[in-house]
Amino acid sequence: MSEGIPAQYLEAVIRERLDAVHTEVVDNSGGCGQAFEVIIVSPKFEGKNVLMRHRLVNAALKEEIARIHAFTQKDYTPAEWHKKSTQ
Repeated sequence: MSEGIPAQYLEAVIRERLDAVHTEVVDNSGGCGQAFEVIIVSPKFEGKNVLMRHRLVNAALKEEIARIHAFTQKDYTPAEWHKKSTQ
């Protein structure tokens, strides 16, 4: 099995490569860096459907995703996140 990655590193990479204005990264692997759930809020998702957003994220994090076992993502535009967070 490959070596995992720290949640803080993954969060920094997401912010940098996807211009994320908000991220939440949860390591569900007990701290070994092999399984993550992430929420990404980025203006880069504007005008893109869910599949296009996932492809954008997967391409941006290709090397990191290859090093882990499980990766679950939820992607929002800033407007969608604002609406969701005020409900």
